Amino acid sequence: MAERPTILVVDDDPHLRDIVRFALEQGGFRVEEAADGRAAVTQVQRAPPALIVLDIMMPEMDGLAVCREVRRAHELPIVFLSSRDDEVDRILGLELGGDDYLTKPFSPRELVARVKAVLRRARPAPEAAATSTATQPLSRGPLKLDEERFRAWWGEQEVVLTVTEFHLLAALLRVPGKVFTRDEVMTRVYDDGVVSDRTIDSHVRRVRQKFAGVGGEVIETVHGLGYRLAIP
Repeated sequence: MAERPTILVVDDDPHLRDIVRFALEQGGFRVEEAADGRAAVTQVQRAPPALIVLDIMMPEMDGLAVCREVRRAHELPIVFLSSRDDEVDRILGLELGGDDYLTKPFSPRELVARVKAVLRRARPAPEAAATSTATQPLSRGPLKLDEERFRAWWGEQEVVLTVTEFHLLAALLRVPGKVFTRDEVMTRVYDDGVVSDRTIDSHVRRVRQKFAGVGGEVIETVHGLGYRLAIP
């Protein structure tokens, strides 16, 4: 029997942690908890979980600071929670490397569905894993993506992407020249298709920034339509 993935739930509200723990355990996960950001960073350093459910608004060390610290050494998936439906927090969270975002109050079932969707993107299906040794890396020009190991390169320079960023770029690379609408990007990157246009734009912006850091240009905006691979 496969070991259940471990989810780290970080929130200063013990009642909310209890609700989230119950929902995730019912969904088939192991759950660890942290009541503040500093404790969360310590737990991740000791034993990285499969995914973090991370509250933004916490005393001492908030969720955005936790994300910055975790991202120094890990690219594990992060789902943000916030008590404020604030677009600035939403975009900033995703800019730092969050994979999804929910605003309180939220449905525990929806949270479990989002967690499962993010983990599906992070882990290939068993049948895909069984044939992955025969799969050649996706490439075009200096861009290369290794779908088995979720690694990306521009020439000889490796570019570290989150799971969501990797899937977004892979979708464009599989059909070079095609213009993808935001809806099409959502369908390929998010199983449930419930994210906003701003969320997709934020992921695109992060991918561009990361590749620009090594002299690469990988995503082109086609105004009024969407996005396509920038490599001819």
